[in-house]
Amino acid sequence: MKIIVAIKQVPARDSQLRLNAAAKWIDDSDLTFEINEPDAYALEEALQLKEKLGTGEVVALCLGPERAASTIREALAKGADRAIHIVCEQPEALDPLAIAKLLAAAVGPEAPDLLLTGLQSDDLGSGQTGVILAELLGASHATIIMEVQPQAGAIRVKRELEDGWFQYITMPLPAVLTIQSGLNRLRYATLMGIKKAKTKELRTLEAAALAGGAPVATLDKVYLPDRQKQTLMIEGTPKEQAAKLVEKLKFEMRVL
Repeated sequence: MKIIVAIKQVPARDSQLRLNAAAKWIDDSDLTFEINEPDAYALEEALQLKEKLGTGEVVALCLGPERAASTIREALAKGADRAIHIVCEQPEALDPLAIAKLLAAAVGPEAPDLLLTGLQSDDLGSGQTGVILAELLGASHATIIMEVQPQAGAIRVKRELEDGWFQYITMPLPAVLTIQSGLNRLRYATLMGIKKAKTKELRTLEAAALAGGAPVATLDKVYLPDRQKQTLMIEGTPKEQAAKLVEKLKFEMRVL
């Protein structure tokens, strides 16, 4: 079974974020970066599936700037067999459709049996790329996956719903799955894995040379949350004040 895992490099979760001069995106000049957490779980699931089957290939696929090579090497060190890097210096300027088109252009010639992505990215969090990618590839797909069981020519997956409910689906291959965080315990890259990663194939593709197309949605402005405090004085008799306070707590703050 050939499994492709789409991974993304994002700022480390403990980063202190600041906006760039144009207020179009964050200033990433002094940030540290890591693999997107849901994508890390997708990679782990792919590696475990290969181990269960005893055969197959895991290919890491990443769209990002040159610095994303460090995240790709981490995926190789953890056990991916090879990797594809779509070099794009400003991935934040692309919407999910444009990103999915670029990924589909790279995935098409590979003809994988299974393509895994994280449920969403830690930076933009649209949660749409995997679903759009499945449509572009003409593959079956399911989201919020908690368990994957390989079968003959198919897979059986467990989807997380709400209120503690789950859904079990048997799907034909090829398929695209978006993986929920917490599916497995993540492994660390071993010293031997880090050494082997240096000799594994890392193929680079230029985003401009692929059939991605221009984004249909653009990011116009990024701004920090407004943290201003406001004091509201409630007037009237104690009974009137209590009634007004309950009304605001119930309908404005929605805590009752």
